[in-house]
Amino acid sequence: MAKVIDFGKTVYELCKEDPQIIEIMRELGFEQITNTASLNTVGRFMTIPKGAVIKKIDLEKIKEEFIKKGYSIIE
Repeated sequence: MAKVIDFGKTVYELCKEDPQIIEIMRELGFEQITNTASLNTVGRFMTIPKGAVIKKIDLEKIKEEFIKKGYSIIE
């Protein structure tokens, strides 16, 4: 079964649904995602596209990584 990641959901929601996302995001350069306090505060309103802009990480690179790991993306 294909995993789905919805880029419209907050990082907090995504990580609660699928904890594996935390590791993928960390590998992509979102180091603070492993900090529970950050995830529980900033993660509640931050989406992956917003985070990509703030961290200056190419959204296409993020999408490619999730696709490589077997995810379908909803935008």
